[in-house]
Amino acid sequence: MRVNAARFLIIKNRVILGAVGMGIDPHIIYDIMTISNYEVQYYVDSSGMAPVREYINKLSLKERAKLLKYIDFLRQNDGKLDEPYSRHIEGKIRELRVDFHRNRHRIFYFTFIGRKIILLHAFLKKTAKTPISEINQAKKNYLNIAK
Repeated sequence: MRVNAARFLIIKNRVILGAVGMGIDPHIIYDIMTISNYEVQYYVDSSGMAPVREYINKLSLKERAKLLKYIDFLRQNDGKLDEPYSRHIEGKIRELRVDFHRNRHRIFYFTFIGRKIILLHAFLKKTAKTPISEINQAKKNYLNIAK
């Protein structure tokens, strides 16, 4: 699944925020979600909404770029990252950890058969411990996929 939120220029494994209007050659701009064997997909609820995509799209351009960079890093590593980038939550569910200044973004995900990484739920962490309500939402979304 493609993310149309932002486009990136990839130079020597660095992702640089770019746009055609900024003088960057449009022939070397790539969509970062399409260059690996693993594919990143967003959980879509019964009403057709993708909560993680909506969360990312509401962020500032710089925060969005950093989250997409971490998601791409996750994809490049086949959904397997250790701390400080990722942490096991429960069962197959893991947490992608993206800190931007004082904002601590968290995205719950799991890897699925067919080389897929499914992004389940995202939130801004404001407490030291991950809130149970956020974990329960991710588990609910996971179970909706498992049905």
